[in-house]
Amino acid sequence: MTSFATHRPMLYGLAYRLLGSVHDAEDVLQEAYLRWSRADRSEVAEPRRYLTRVVARLAVDVLRSRQARREEYIGTWLPEPVSTEPSPFGVVDTSDLSIAVLHLLERLTPPQRAVYVLHTAFGLPYGEIGEVLGRSADDCRQLHHRASEAISGRARFATDPAEHRRLLDGFVAAARGGDVATLERLLHDDVVVWSDGGGRVKAALNPIYGREKAIRFWTKVAGRTRDLAPVQVNGESGLVVQGFNRYALAISVTDGRITGLYMMANPEKLSTFAGVLS
Repeated sequence: MTSFATHRPMLYGLAYRLLGSVHDAEDVLQEAYLRWSRADRSEVAEPRRYLTRVVARLAVDVLRSRQARREEYIGTWLPEPVSTEPSPFGVVDTSDLSIAVLHLLERLTPPQRAVYVLHTAFGLPYGEIGEVLGRSADDCRQLHHRASEAISGRARFATDPAEHRRLLDGFVAAARGGDVATLERLLHDDVVVWSDGGGRVKAALNPIYGREKAIRFWTKVAGRTRDLAPVQVNGESGLVVQGFNRYALAISVTDGRITGLYMMANPEKLSTFAGVLS
């Protein structure tokens, strides 16, 4: 089973990028391991390629099957945040692993998401992706084009880590202090607040659009903060916060201002931060 163990971080990163869920990704890896253990190794010339195909196919099946379940989800669904200190995925590329990017990928159909991730993040050629999805190379090329259009090319944008940290720290300090003037400088006019409680804890059911509404929301939330801890969330600076409930906080940044705030409070999605502020 050495080959599976060797490639597991990469496979975990693939499944997680495709699914945005630690639980679903782990289920996919467990099934992939069972299939690998039953495979005739004499027919497997390249284990990494073989396992990549198995995991991708299984993940796409999960994406298709959970669409109905997603419709029953209470409030906004956000990706499950992952602690990347250390990274369970091997080399972390924040340009395609951040909460902001994974949230954008939710706009895509399962085939579009699979093609986008396999080609953009893992560099697979369209012909090979076609073999995974049972489509032609031309179909996959078109799917990638449509996926790129759907997310407006934003999934490859990355912010300097030091600037990201500065903006996050400045935002939290200003929100806790009720410093509206500073918040107005830090937040983009069109900032969006996404809050995911999953019906388990109190959270905004719908996105909050615009700087003025975002400031009103966050000064109330931050005013109840009892403790917080800096963490790495999906390869970027984030926070675990204990306030009226416990949540992980991540941001997205464009041109020096915060454009998205992601508050992940569903307790079922905080497993990798279980030891933080516990």
